[in-house]
Amino acid sequence: METTADRPLCLVTGASGYIGGRLVPELLAAGHRVRCLARSPGKLRDHPWAGEVEVVQGDVTDPVTVGAAMREVAVAYYLVHALGTGRGFEDTDRRGADVFGTQAARAGVRRIVYLGGLTPADVPGQELSPHLRSRSEVGRILLASGVPATVLRAAVIIGSGSASFEMLRYLTERLPVMVTPSWVRTRIQPIAVRDVLRLLVGSARMPADVNRAFDIGGPDVLTYRDMMLRYAAIAGLPRRVIVPVPVLTPRLSGLWVGLVTPVPASIARPLAESLRHEVVCRENDITRYVPEPPGRSIGFDDAVRLALKRVQDAEVSTRWSSASVPGAPSDPLPTDPAWAGGSLYTDLRERSVDAPPEALWRVIEGVGGENGWYSFPLAWSVRGIADRLAGGVGLRRGRRDAHRLRVGDSVDFWRVEEIEPGRLLRLRAEMRLPGLAWLEMRAGTDATGRTRYRQRALFHPHGLLGQAYWWSVSPFHAVVFGGMARNIARAAERADGDGPGTGVPTADGTASAVLRPTR
Repeated sequence: METTADRPLCLVTGASGYIGGRLVPELLAAGHRVRCLARSPGKLRDHPWAGEVEVVQGDVTDPVTVGAAMREVAVAYYLVHALGTGRGFEDTDRRGADVFGTQAARAGVRRIVYLGGLTPADVPGQELSPHLRSRSEVGRILLASGVPATVLRAAVIIGSGSASFEMLRYLTERLPVMVTPSWVRTRIQPIAVRDVLRLLVGSARMPADVNRAFDIGGPDVLTYRDMMLRYAAIAGLPRRVIVPVPVLTPRLSGLWVGLVTPVPASIARPLAESLRHEVVCRENDITRYVPEPPGRSIGFDDAVRLALKRVQDAEVSTRWSSASVPGAPSDPLPTDPAWAGGSLYTDLRERSVDAPPEALWRVIEGVGGENGWYSFPLAWSVRGIADRLAGGVGLRRGRRDAHRLRVGDSVDFWRVEEIEPGRLLRLRAEMRLPGLAWLEMRAGTDATGRTRYRQRALFHPHGLLGQAYWWSVSPFHAVVFGGMARNIARAAERADGDGPGTGVPTADGTASAVLRPTR
């Protein structure tokens, strides 16, 4: 008879992020019990594995919540970082690692597992990018915690939805000819996300006397230029012309990547800085404890093929944008109308719809990404460009899934704060704003039983600048939000008129096909 001792309890931090969200089901499949520590537990509610795990609220910098989360834990995974949160991010990383290690030791945790960055050989710490330097310091703190720790150090992770893969994909696909930073000549040892997950899961069962860092990488060592050329060949694109120049600083590189790809400059810059030095594994000792599968680890070409297939089949389970963007507002919508927190401006639009609520909901749940926003595309594009120039995420993040949403998903420069299938979708703005903003869409019926669409845009201004912003954009609301409500209603009516199963109508009036399984 299986006991809890046969199924050790694993604590996973960062479960709403790219790696953590994929690690949880892998741990469950390997027979572990899982507890997730999350600042906003609601973000994990709609994940397919949510009903199989325990979720507790807390923050890695808070000793009280971390200590409570560590009770009865055998293996604790540290998969968070403060990348891009501002100049003090190294202090935040340091404090989080110290709290995590201390509380793990007090709770008698058997092992800590941490995924960090691969650092170049023979490069002094002060010459490393702040991002790599901080990752390295976190690893040292956890190794010195008194709890046996496994620190896995990876360079570029290739997988559908990873920031590194999206950066590579968009640069290669959008720029047939590109003038690039000199770091495209730097040698890199990328690793497939499937191998990263395999090593993370396998690290849980390492012997108690193992307390060290391991370099992890795939079988190929390439330059970034090689990676772009090989990606183009695999994707069936014409050969790219790449001209490296030495004048692009890490800051300019980050801006360049941020303008061309969905990855914002706040994340692109640390990634670019990390590529200044060669990042190649110096050892492969991890195989002593986690043997390679038959046929060895996944090579770069196969990793790209697997990632592209996931993207094409719309089976991307997590993306780099799954975690909240650093610095983005996270305040929930205040309770209204009896809210005493100051001004809360509202733009309310309602329309009757000559279609069933189900048809209207399909349009609501399909907003953003390739489907667009159903009004004044130029205005949305200009707002997205302005946000990118201000260091925000812009409109290029798109969606994880073209037809289905879950709490925590990013949708262009919004994030799903609440979803009640068939009834309510509430998005919280993550663009750069002098205040907090939400967009709420509802499908329902009125007193006569007729379908009713209700749309609210809400804004809570910060200071005089926030007040000025609201009143400066208010004259455009009739065009942007009024047109949006009108066109969403029309799209639902068109989709209903086309018959069942026709798909999600896009902003230009066409429908994107929804393939349903054969029963």
